[in-house]
Amino acid sequence: MYQLSWKTYLSWSYLVRMIVVISGLFLYALGIVLTYRSGIGLDPWDVFHQGISKHTPLTFGTANIAVGAILIGLSLFLKVYPGVGTLLNMLLIGSFVDLIIRLNLISDPGNIPFLLRLLIDVLGVAVIGLGTALYISPRLGAGPRDGLMVRLQEITKIRVSLVRAAIEITVLVLGYLLGGTVGIGTLLFALGIGPAVEASFYLIKRLQKYLRL
Repeated sequence: MYQLSWKTYLSWSYLVRMIVVISGLFLYALGIVLTYRSGIGLDPWDVFHQGISKHTPLTFGTANIAVGAILIGLSLFLKVYPGVGTLLNMLLIGSFVDLIIRLNLISDPGNIPFLLRLLIDVLGVAVIGLGTALYISPRLGAGPRDGLMVRLQEITKIRVSLVRAAIEITVLVLGYLLGGTVGIGTLLFALGIGPAVEASFYLIKRLQKYLRL
């Protein structure tokens, strides 16, 4: 197996890849906070994280970190080994979410019309899509949830779309029972995240001749 040397980690190209990953994770967190502030529903995993935060001392962001750590542990049991990007995903998204909320970078919109809340939510999904494409593009490791999904598909031989749907429905129901916010925003995420990621990958590919990813 090809092993990365210490010189690889000190190279300029590796540093650029790390910056892209971290930027993507920040944008992902920013998108989460936008959907959170819209108040019309979160994506399935964040419904779960929010539900956990309502019944534990954990904040919304630290619940994200805790769940990611548990999933990495479960993935290790299933012989899925995390990459640098996997660990950064687990640590930074939740940290950035809490930081953005604490600094009030995206303030609570208050009693604004539903249509504006809808636009905030759609913007959040678009930003999550861009963040996803950015942190995946440097190929430093999938997120904890994606790695587990792929491994379960390999074990069960069930189509990956069905495995993903089963996982997300499970966490959505658990999150809802714990008091997480489910609404039209949850549906918008389900319908919009695929096109948002696809469009973001297209834009990134158009820029790749200027970046060494």
